[in-house]
Amino acid sequence: MPRVKEEEQTPHRTMQVVNHIRSLIENGTLQPGDKIPPEREFARSLKISRASLRTGIGYLAAMGVMKVRHGVGTFVADGPPQFGTASLSLIGALHGFQSWQMFEARIILESHLAALAAERGKQEHFAALAEEVAEMFASMSSPADYLIHDLLFHRIVSQASANPILAAIIETITSALYDSRRKTVERSTDLRQSAEMHREIYRAIRGRNAKEAHNLMEKHLRLSQIAQGMERPSGRAKSPRHSRKRQTRSASAA
Repeated sequence: MPRVKEEEQTPHRTMQVVNHIRSLIENGTLQPGDKIPPEREFARSLKISRASLRTGIGYLAAMGVMKVRHGVGTFVADGPPQFGTASLSLIGALHGFQSWQMFEARIILESHLAALAAERGKQEHFAALAEEVAEMFASMSSPADYLIHDLLFHRIVSQASANPILAAIIETITSALYDSRRKTVERSTDLRQSAEMHREIYRAIRGRNAKEAHNLMEKHLRLSQIAQGMERPSGRAKSPRHSRKRQTRSASAA
């Protein structure tokens, strides 16, 4: 019974972390680029478990407020925090959408954004994409950390497109997907292939190959949709087992 109670309080604990860090940023205690206190110390100061703290930090990282560097620590992201933007405030409204509908929107929009990123992206975007790809390979043993870098990769692609309207639309969709995605990511079957596909997308964008970037992003998202559907327990016990053998190589985390 205590475990059930703790799980029911998870959203509250997550927002406790979010609100605490928000206040530290707003009052100037934390500045862009600052490293947050060690996990054990920070969790003790908030009187929450380290697991709850990690969930809150992961949430903030997915929102672009925090930057997680594998083996180094967690930092306040450079640039303006995204508290209060549509990506955060519209998550609840977007929960009513079906997963396949959000993927359909992502496939249509993000494949074109990848092409635009190849045409318009700057060296700073390419460097940021390379860093996230490296972080994905470094965090394959931790699916939750991998997911954060996966989402950050897609955010950078949208920013590199130089179309803030399309980027904002994608932000609301991917932010909503993150909230449910983090609950199933531990069942991902092949993060290495996902990381390799992200590297291919990055290389196409860096190489200014708009058509290839478009096609690779579309392929990646379609495979991700299949893989994520396999992660969720289903009442139909027959097909998932067969499809797992055929589709395991397609597993992805985006």
